[in-house]
Amino acid sequence: EPGDASMTSRITRSGDAAESTWPELTLSAWEDTRDTFHMWTQVVGKVRLALEPMVNHWWQVPLYVTARGLTTSLMHAGTTGLEIEFDLIDHVLDLRTSDGRNRQVTLEPRSVASFYNATMTALGELDVRVSIYPRPQEVIEAIPFPQDEQHHAYDAPAVHRFWLALVQIHRVMVRFRGRFVGKVSPIHFFWGGPDLAVTRFSGRKAPKHPGGVPNGPDWVQELAYSHEVSSCGFWPGGSAEGSFYSYAYPQPAGFAGWPVMPDATYYEDEMGEFLLPYTAVRTADDPEA
Repeated sequence: EPGDASMTSRITRSGDAAESTWPELTLSAWEDTRDTFHMWTQVVGKVRLALEPMVNHWWQVPLYVTARGLTTSLMHAGTTGLEIEFDLIDHVLDLRTSDGRNRQVTLEPRSVASFYNATMTALGELDVRVSIYPRPQEVIEAIPFPQDEQHHAYDAPAVHRFWLALVQIHRVMVRFRGRFVGKVSPIHFFWGGPDLAVTRFSGRKAPKHPGGVPNGPDWVQELAYSHEVSSCGFWPGGSAEGSFYSYAYPQPAGFAGWPVMPDATYYEDEMGEFLLPYTAVRTADDPEA
């Protein structure tokens, strides 16, 4: 699109311009941690799902990138405001209420079952009564949270690097989002995938989505894709360091054969979307462009 070549950003530190940093995310070094952290985000995301009213396309369920990690943003537990944030600098799950109370759960090597129990205990101590469906979504092997001792890794520096990458990706997505004047989503971290995504809408209704997502009811996808979309984002899978993606639903005629840049981009037939490896972006002369 016009303007892409001018998207290089600079961060000013002490009056000097410095290029932004895109950290390495080599999957082989943190795959176990990635999978454990994914399940932890599902626990917290389901709390938001349980507390917040339905919004079009499930916009009430994602998490959001912050200056310290990932947050639910403000939720409502009755008349009390509640926010839960993954603080990926101090490595704690920070639960805060509008009446000044807070609890923390340490982010450290611990099982999903341990994290789930500690989080629900912390909510109870804050007088937040919430019941969630304690089973992960959109994964092939859906171990109930209270029983999941399989996922227990936590490499704090690796998760910190992942969050730093999300900060840079979010910065580019903010610029991209701002160029569209129609209906466009906030920049969501959807914990089902997981992926950081921004979606544009044509305004037209879409045909019924076929569903087929592992451990995800078809009606969930039908609501998510009730209208035509063009979506792009970042997913920490698909390549050695994760992948950027772009797809449309329903897919327009000729979409798969459309010429795209940069050269590292390719169309993935099985997924029905374009992929761009994070490595190609990170090592480019101008990652933002």
